[in-house]
Amino acid sequence: MGRDAEWCCRLFVLKCKEDHEEGIGTFLNITHHSPALLGETVIIQSKISELQDRTINCTFEVKVKDRVIATGSQGQKVLLKSKIEQLKSNLR
Repeated sequence: MGRDAEWCCRLFVLKCKEDHEEGIGTFLNITHHSPALLGETVIIQSKISELQDRTINCTFEVKVKDRVIATGSQGQKVLLKSKIEQLKSNLR
């Protein structure tokens, strides 16, 4: 669920960034409220909660039909691709 919620929020970044930029995740918070049972269709909806400079924070809600199974928030920062490569190099 975390991967899919993060992707749902990332779709905003893909629309906002330029070719020489990329988004990098800064946080992911998930609160589970109810289980999703095997075979149920899960729908994730996200919305931007904060848009400031290069920061895009979102909230999301995960549902099965009308039942909320999780809520949360996710953040990303839009950086130059070269900056992200530099950050990755420093981790090695």
